[in-house]
Amino acid sequence: MKAICPGSFDPCTHGHLDIIRRTAHLFDEVVVGVGTNTAKNSLFSPEERVEILDEALEGLPGVQVMTMSGLLVDFAREHGIGAIVKGLRFASDFDYELQMAQMNTRLSGIETILLPTAAQWSFVSSTLVREIALMGGDVSEFVPPAAAARIRARAADRGESR
Repeated sequence: MKAICPGSFDPCTHGHLDIIRRTAHLFDEVVVGVGTNTAKNSLFSPEERVEILDEALEGLPGVQVMTMSGLLVDFAREHGIGAIVKGLRFASDFDYELQMAQMNTRLSGIETILLPTAAQWSFVSSTLVREIALMGGDVSEFVPPAAAARIRARAADRGESR
């Protein structure tokens, strides 16, 4: 069976990579679906996020990174995906993701699996990483090397690095 790990991944963190790797152990094929969240202040374009993820996941068998738009369930059906896998950090994540899971099942019959984040990454979010980086902080311990280098460069380009 094929699963999808959807998200904005802006930037991808070690928490994201942990969920993707664990999903790869559970499913034959995994699509990492890079979407655009218009409510977020993006650091990277979707294409840049795909490049970062491709580098970070290099050598992980059965994993493919793709951009996606529109409804997640439509993308899943178009690509023969039978399960959605999402990571949970907090109880508030569960409240939101449960509603999404139920709606996605109702719309498509596709089930959602909610995996708890590894404790060591539970406090890390892409939003916090972006904020810290854009204020000149070092985020390298929270993101893969490919993301850390690009974050430093992007912050410097914006004139916000210290």
